Amino acid sequence: MTHQYLSHTASNGIRYIHLPTQRVIAHAMVLINTGSRDEKKHEHGLAHFIEHLMFKGTRKRNSYQILNRIESVGGDLDAFTTKEDTCIIASFLPQYFERSLELLSDILFNSTFPEHHIQLEKNVVTDEIISYYDNPYELIYDDFEELIYDGHPLGRNILGTKESIQVFDSKMLSDFCLRTYNTNQMVVCTAGNLSWEKGIKLFEKYFSSQLPLLRNWKRKHFTNYIPREKIIHKQTHQTHAMLGSLAYSFNHKNRLGLHLLNNILGTGSTSRLNMTLRERNGLVYFIESAYTTYSDSGVIYIYFGTEKNKVTKTIRLIKEELKKLREMPLSPMQLNKAKQQFYGQLAQSYDNQESYAINMAKSFLVYKKIDSLEQILEELNKITSEDIQQIANELLDEEKLSLLIYE
Repeated sequence: MTHQYLSHTASNGIRYIHLPTQRVIAHAMVLINTGSRDEKKHEHGLAHFIEHLMFKGTRKRNSYQILNRIESVGGDLDAFTTKEDTCIIASFLPQYFERSLELLSDILFNSTFPEHHIQLEKNVVTDEIISYYDNPYELIYDDFEELIYDGHPLGRNILGTKESIQVFDSKMLSDFCLRTYNTNQMVVCTAGNLSWEKGIKLFEKYFSSQLPLLRNWKRKHFTNYIPREKIIHKQTHQTHAMLGSLAYSFNHKNRLGLHLLNNILGTGSTSRLNMTLRERNGLVYFIESAYTTYSDSGVIYIYFGTEKNKVTKTIRLIKEELKKLREMPLSPMQLNKAKQQFYGQLAQSYDNQESYAINMAKSFLVYKKIDSLEQILEELNKITSEDIQQIANELLDEEKLSLLIYE
């Protein structure tokens, strides 16, 4: 399955990629290499707050006009913020490519952050924060990263706190964008029934005329991981727990191998953790492992929820599974099955055009290229059982694991 994309870089550093398709729906997005880790301490939650305020007004549109511009023709307009990225995305019928790109450009470059909307949105984001604190399954992921990245910006949650967002004003939002929304850290990505010639023309019209604003600073790297254990007392009906360690960045040579190991360990109903903890022992309803990558770091973690009196046994069985991965190489049959499963799951994600377009933009932002499924399969087939065992020993040794429990 090969996706033929085309790319171009404007003189101001903004990059453009286009994937021609014949799908009924088209997508356009701007991905910016800026997220919550780029906030200063007093700006906690600002990157996410800006994502909200982008839709509240530009120099020529009010909030209704922004939303109606896409919704009136049956499209969707959305945005999201991560610890390292901010993305604005539109989905629409292909005949509205120009309308959508013009709107994305207007939101990105001309947002005014009206003060009265800032005050209203503080209430909205406060409700979002309260809802987030009421969901231990979501909260424990951020609390675990705070445990891993103790004292580092990567350890702060994306939303901020009820207190931190109260100081935000229009000048803080504008200053943050001026500092971090650098043109050489942006990728515009389109996917749909649009010719390359038309795409370039629209990109040049709405994005390349922007004055260059180049990044002259670097992110603070995290270097001092110390394994920790922490118990937080919460009034939950179930005990929630997370076990894991520091892992590879998205530039590390063993990144694909760790993705494969994670798939074997805790992704899907036939994963080792699910079979042992749920199917054979009935200790958990849900258990999973996951691997999150950042530009200079990463985290691998195992999450489960269970009854309080089953926590000790569950952790013991998890550690036994990790020990097997460290000490027992996969057989050729096991390795081949794991690769087939991982490749099939990856192919499914490629089949979702919106998801694939986001991944394209991220890959182009980070690597300045996009690997095809065939190229990934070629790299996947190079991974050996010894590679998996070496990764397990490097990252999943008991002495390197951190543990967080909500009880």
